[in-house]
Amino acid sequence: MAGLSIENVTKRFGETNALDKVSIQVADGEFLAVLGPSGCGKTTLLRMIAGFETVSGGRISIGGSDVSTPQMNVPPEKRRVGIVFQNYALWPHMSVAENIGYALKVAGVSRAEREARVKAALALVNMEQYGERRPANLSGGQRQRVALARCLVAEPSLVLFDEPLANLDVHLRASMEDEFADFHKRTGTTILYITHDQAEAMALADRIAVMDHGRLMQLATPRELYHEPANEMVASFISQGMVLPADVLTAEKKGECKVRVLGQELVVRCRPGEKPRRDARICCRASQIEAVKGKGDGFDGSVTRAVYRGGAARIEFEPDGAQQTCLHFDQPDPVSFAAGDRARLRLTSGWLIPAAGEGA
Repeated sequence: MAGLSIENVTKRFGETNALDKVSIQVADGEFLAVLGPSGCGKTTLLRMIAGFETVSGGRISIGGSDVSTPQMNVPPEKRRVGIVFQNYALWPHMSVAENIGYALKVAGVSRAEREARVKAALALVNMEQYGERRPANLSGGQRQRVALARCLVAEPSLVLFDEPLANLDVHLRASMEDEFADFHKRTGTTILYITHDQAEAMALADRIAVMDHGRLMQLATPRELYHEPANEMVASFISQGMVLPADVLTAEKKGECKVRVLGQELVVRCRPGEKPRRDARICCRASQIEAVKGKGDGFDGSVTRAVYRGGAARIEFEPDGAQQTCLHFDQPDPVSFAAGDRARLRLTSGWLIPAAGEGA
């Protein structure tokens, strides 16, 4: 398998930058997810790695060899890159084995070699017994595995997934996540996985590249993205983090500093070198908000909404004097909050978002 190098890649469509100086290094055998909202540039990035689009600036290398620069572009069929799309695009009149081996047949691969490679590809996706079936007689998850086998039979050095689970129901998605994770563990294939689904990315990837408006916001492990977002976009995008204005009161000491937020003083985690400053931002999670009994440290406000979700409710809360700020937390049964209730909350912890220009 081969590593992937993306160096300062830019893609322009007219006056619009679909990608703006994106740099990502994917190690040999790594599973990297590219995550972001619609229109962030993740599909454009995949198309350039595959060779369907040319770069406007920068370079893309696979296995140490350049495949895309402004001066040259290796055709898709010569890149040894496999692609699994969300639309399986299986030929309905062909059997599973025929679908998988079709590209090899067109390429003039001998029948004996073709059959051996199709058999090996079916084994990789645990579909050996389905070779003679037609796609119409398969479940959605099985069709996705056939699409993966069709990609693998060409022996690619890199596999690209373009939102492969988007067309499956929730039950099948969970099952296929397990399939993909097991496949990666068994084969060690280098994978770049495009998705807008955070749960998929968190469950599958070694690292995640978060993109927005054509730019790379942060490249980190799932745990780092959740606990230490590099900027406000990542903080609010990952797991519905809440970004709150704060003043930093003390300098960093052993990874912590004191801040004032919504009138409450508390100690939050921070990066080394932080110093007192105003107009800072912290990220907090629903698990870091709790109700206060009596007049303990915290802040008052009103419950704006309580949504019951079976076993617990999502409580939405607006602090007094901060009408543009919406907090949310979960309360397990028995749920005691209702819209219009007055309450006092407190933050238990948080993460001080690095100042602009200091993010990862």
